[in-house]
Amino acid sequence: MRFVAIPTDVARHYQAGGADANGQVPERQMSDGGGNPCRHCLKLIPAGEAMLVLAHRPFPKPQPYAEVGPIFLCAAACDQGGGEGLPEILASTDYIVRGYGDDDRIVYGTGGVVETGALMARAETLLQEARVAYVHVRSARNNCFQCRIDR
Repeated sequence: MRFVAIPTDVARHYQAGGADANGQVPERQMSDGGGNPCRHCLKLIPAGEAMLVLAHRPFPKPQPYAEVGPIFLCAAACDQGGGEGLPEILASTDYIVRGYGDDDRIVYGTGGVVETGALMARAETLLQEARVAYVHVRSARNNCFQCRIDR
């Protein structure tokens, strides 16, 4: 099981002022340090650091299940996070964990809210299902995309 951040080329596009999923230039703000998870380095953006707020679609193309939502991103270039261990941005609270098929559509019956401590076990269970190609982790409170989990 591998946690996957948004691709570096996508992050650099946004960091260079490229249009987001809504065709807008990302907003530049300052992090408050408490709840601004970067979807590229998968770390919390430190207080006082510049960050981007933008609309992101974590799917290869528009279709009815390709949700678009707000995300935070370090304003400066950061290293891509991810890998086998639980990323820093998933260290507290609860999350929606949902499976998607090879067609990038929700696999019905796979979504649910889990506590952080149960996240990895739930993702492993979902990834054992043949119809689930990957899993999204989203905020349980705001439905914002956090990261993807692959086999």
